Amino acid sequence: MTGLSSETTAHFDELSRQLDGELFTDSTYRTLYATDASAYREVPQAVAIPRTEADLKRLILFANQKKISLIPRTAGTSLAGQVVGNGIVVDVSRHFNKILEINAAERWVRVQPGVVRDELNMALKQYGLYFGPETSTANRAMIGGMVGNNSCGSNSVVYGSTREHLLEVKALLADGSEAIFSAEIGLAALDGLRAGASDLEKTIYKATKKILSDSTNQEEIRKNFPKKSIERRNTGYALDLLLDCAPFTENGPAFSMCRLIAGSEGTLCLLTEIKLNLVPLPPKTQGLLCAHFNTIDETLRATIVALNYKPQAVELIDSYVLECAASNSEQRKNAFFVKNTDEGTYPAILVVDLSRETKEEVEQLAHDLETELRAAGLGFHFPLLFGEDTKKIWTLRKAGLGLLGNIPGDEKAVAVIEDTAVDVLDQPAYIRDFNEILHKHNMSAVHYAHAGSGELHLRPIINLKTREGHQQFRMIAEEIATLVKKYDGSLSGEHGDGRLRGEFIPKMVGEHNYALFKEIKRAWDPNNLFNPGKIVDSPPMDTFLRYEADQQTPEVKTYFRFPNQTILQHAEQCNGSGDCRKTEMSGGTMCPSYMATRNEKDTTRARANILREMLTRSPKENPFDHAEIKEVFDLCLACKGCKGECPSNVDVAKLKMEFLQQHHDVHGVPMRSWLVGNFSKLTQLASYVPWAYNMVFKNAPLRKFANRAVGFHPERTMPLLHTETLLSWFKKQPKRPQASSEPGRKVYLFCDEFTNFNDVEIGKKAILLLQKLGYEVEIPKHAPSGRPQLSKGLLKDAKKIAEQNIQFLKDIISHDTPLIGIEPSAILTFRDEYPDLVQEDLIEDAKKIAQNALQFDEFIAREIDLKKISKDLFSTEKRLIKLHGHCQQKAIASMVPTKKMLSLPENYTVQLIPSGCCGMAGSFGYEAEHYDISMKIGELVLFPTVRQQPEEVLIAAPGTSCRHQIHDGTGRKAMHPVEILWDAVV
Repeated sequence: MTGLSSETTAHFDELSRQLDGELFTDSTYRTLYATDASAYREVPQAVAIPRTEADLKRLILFANQKKISLIPRTAGTSLAGQVVGNGIVVDVSRHFNKILEINAAERWVRVQPGVVRDELNMALKQYGLYFGPETSTANRAMIGGMVGNNSCGSNSVVYGSTREHLLEVKALLADGSEAIFSAEIGLAALDGLRAGASDLEKTIYKATKKILSDSTNQEEIRKNFPKKSIERRNTGYALDLLLDCAPFTENGPAFSMCRLIAGSEGTLCLLTEIKLNLVPLPPKTQGLLCAHFNTIDETLRATIVALNYKPQAVELIDSYVLECAASNSEQRKNAFFVKNTDEGTYPAILVVDLSRETKEEVEQLAHDLETELRAAGLGFHFPLLFGEDTKKIWTLRKAGLGLLGNIPGDEKAVAVIEDTAVDVLDQPAYIRDFNEILHKHNMSAVHYAHAGSGELHLRPIINLKTREGHQQFRMIAEEIATLVKKYDGSLSGEHGDGRLRGEFIPKMVGEHNYALFKEIKRAWDPNNLFNPGKIVDSPPMDTFLRYEADQQTPEVKTYFRFPNQTILQHAEQCNGSGDCRKTEMSGGTMCPSYMATRNEKDTTRARANILREMLTRSPKENPFDHAEIKEVFDLCLACKGCKGECPSNVDVAKLKMEFLQQHHDVHGVPMRSWLVGNFSKLTQLASYVPWAYNMVFKNAPLRKFANRAVGFHPERTMPLLHTETLLSWFKKQPKRPQASSEPGRKVYLFCDEFTNFNDVEIGKKAILLLQKLGYEVEIPKHAPSGRPQLSKGLLKDAKKIAEQNIQFLKDIISHDTPLIGIEPSAILTFRDEYPDLVQEDLIEDAKKIAQNALQFDEFIAREIDLKKISKDLFSTEKRLIKLHGHCQQKAIASMVPTKKMLSLPENYTVQLIPSGCCGMAGSFGYEAEHYDISMKIGELVLFPTVRQQPEEVLIAAPGTSCRHQIHDGTGRKAMHPVEILWDAVV
C-alpha cells in the first residue's frame, strides 16, 4: 500500500483538527476501507467518520480545495464496488443513525442515512406501519445505502424499490450548499421559482429541464432504456423516470429529483436526511409454499404461474446454495424442509410467499397453486410452512451470498453478472440463453433470489487469482451485457452499476443517452468530487480487482489445520457481506465488539480483511508480524459467534489464536498471557493454601492491588477458590456400585480446571445428580482442557494438552460411555479445536472423541429423548428461569438441550434471554484495557434483562465467565443449569 506524501499528510492533519468527528490516514483504516462486498479493492487516502453536518460541509470544502474525491459509505455491503475509491471514504454509519420523526397519520418517516432498515421497522411496528423494500442485508443495510443503490429485495413484487417510497431528501451539494428535493417543490424548482435555492441548485434544475425538453433526447430515452415492464431498472441515471413526470409527459406524476437521486450511488450529492413513505404491516399470516423442482427451467416457468396468485415474494434457492448450506451448521438447520430429487441430488426450490390475513386463505391458495403446477407437470414436493419455520427459510435465502463463500479453494461464485433483470415472461428463455453462453465456455453458475421480479442472482464460478480468471471475468460480463440488451433488460436490477457495470452503460442505453448522463453529472458535480468513476467515466471493469492476475496464494505454515484450504483461503471466505455489522437489536452473537463500538475496525469482516491483506502482501518472513493485525484483532473476544453465524463460516476466533501464537514466536509471550494460559498450574498451587488466595481477593484494596499487578482492571472481582478441589472430594466419596449393566449407564466426567478449583459445588451437584438418575460416574485420568492456553494463543502448549487428552481418553470414550463436561468452553474444545490441532496420527481418535464429548445438558436431553429420565423425580413447583447462553455453545452446539433439560421439572418455564456475548469471554473482561468494552457489551441486552427480573426468577448461565459477568454487572447470582436441576430433585 502506498503511503501519503508529507504534504498530503499535513493537509489531512489540518482537516482533522477542523472536524468534530474523526479522520484516519493510518494504514489500518485505509486497508479496511479499501474493499466492500465486491471483487474490487482500492486503498483510499483517508477515512472520515463525520459527526455533524458541519463536518460534511468541511469535507466538501476541503475536497474542492485539494481536488480530492469523497466516497459516501454506510454499511459497505455494495456488490459492484460503489464505495471503493482513492479519495476520502466518508462513513456516516456511526453518527448519522437517528430516526428524526415519525408521522403515523400521514404515513411517513424522516431518518438520517445511517439508520438500519430492520431497526427502522422495529420502531415503526407499534404504529402498524412498515418500510417495504427489503434487501437480504436488511439487518445491517442502511437507508442511505438503500437510496444510493435504489435497493429492493424479495418483496419487490409488492413494494417495488426504494425509489417508489422516497418522498424527500435533504442534501449537501458539491459547493456545500443545502438543498431539499421533493415532488412538492419539483415543478417550482424546474421553473427557477424556488426561494432560497443556491446557484448550483438552479443550474441543476436548468440543465435537467433542458435535457428532458429536447425532443431528440426524449426519443432516445424512450427507445433505448430498459422495458417499462421491468420493475427493477438501475442502469445509469433514471432519466426515463424523470421524463415520465409532468410537465414532460402529459398527466404524468409530479416531478421530483428523488427519482434521480435514488440509484445515483452517491455521485450527485451527500444525503443528510431522508423522508420515506410507509405502508401498513404485511398480512398477519405468513405461509411459504416451498415448491421443489428438478431444474431451474421448471422453476422459472412455475414462477409465471405463481405470480397469478398475487404473492408477497417468489424467490429461488438453487442446488448450489443448498449444497453450501449443508456445510454450514446454522444454515443446515434452516434447510430442514428440503427433499432431494429421485436421483438424490439437491432440488431447485421456489419459495412462494402467499401471506394473507388467515391461515385458511393461505392454505387454499397453496392448494390451488400446487394443483395448477402439478397439472402442468411442474414440481414434485410442495411443503407449506408457517410460523417460526418461515423465518428459517428466509434466513436460508438471505444467506445465499455468504454461503457461496464456502466453496473451498480459490474458485468462487463471483459477482460479475449477478444483477441482470428482464421481463418475467422473458426469464425462462433468457436463462436458457445465459446458460448456453456459460456452457460454451465450460463454466457454470449459481442461480438464486428474485425469480418473481425477473432478476436471478447469477454467479459464475471463477478463480480471480489467475490470468484466465480475469479474462473470464471480462468476457462473461461483455457477453451477458449483449444478451441483456437483446431482451431490453437492465444490466442492474438492484445492486447498481458501480465500477462493475459502469463501463457497459453506453451499450445498454446508447451513446446518446450516456452523453446525457455525463451532462447530468457535470451539472450536479462540476468538479467531480462525489464518488467519481461510478455510472459515468468508469475505469475498465477488470481493473482495481481485489486479486491480481496470477496472484499466488502463499503457503503459510500454521499450528492449526485448515481442512481443504490454507489459512489465507479461510480468511478469503469473507466476501464482505457484512453480516457481522448487525446490532444487538437483530439478535445473535456476532460480533459483540462491533455491537458495542459500531466501529468497522471491530467487525469480523475487518479482521478477515486485515489478515488477508497482510498474508497476501507482507514482505516479512513471518507475515503475521504486523502491528495492524494486532490492532484489529485486539477487541475480538474469540466468542465463536462468527463460526456459527457468518454464512461463510469464517472462524475468526481460530484465526486470532493462530495469529497470537505466530506473534509470540517473534515477540515472546507477554507476562499476563503466560499467567492466564497457565491458569491451571497456578491455581493448582494456590489450591494448597486457598485461605491465603481468598484473603487477598475477598479484600477490596488487596484485590485491586493484585489486579493491577497482573494487568487486570481493579474493579473486576475475581473467582474464589473452594476449600477443596472437586477431584479430592470425589476421591473421598465411597465407591458406588455399578448402576446398571444397561449400555449407556456409565459416563465419564471431564473435570475441567474451572470446575475443579472454583465451581466445585456445581461439580458435586452434577455428579450427585447423575448418580441420582441412575448413572455410574467416573472421572478418568486427563489433562486440563487447554482452553486458557488457546485463548491466549499458546497453541504449542494447547497442542501438547490436546494430544495428552486424546491419548488418555481414546480407548474409553464412546457413544455408550460418553465424556460429559460441565463448563461449555472446556468440553467443546474437544469438538472444536482438538481435531485441527493434534498431530496427524491422532486426528481420527480426536474426531471419535469429539462425536461423544457432550455438554451436561446435551447428555441429559439425549437421555430424556431415550425415555431414560422421567419427570417423576423432580419438583412440581412453578418456577420461571431466564437463560443466558454461552457463546461457544450457541456457535458449536445449541441451546435447545439446555432448555429441554431445565424444562424437565413439570412446571418450570424456561425463557432464553435474547443476549449475544456476555462480554467477559474468558480473561478478556478482566483485562484493564478491555474492562469498559466488556461491561458495555453486557449492557446491550444481558444486564438490563437480568435487572428487570423479580428476585424469585432464576437466572441461569452455563458458562463460568458468564455467571461472573452477570454478578459484576448486576449483583445477581446466576446459576449453572446443573444447580437448578439438582435443586429441583424431590
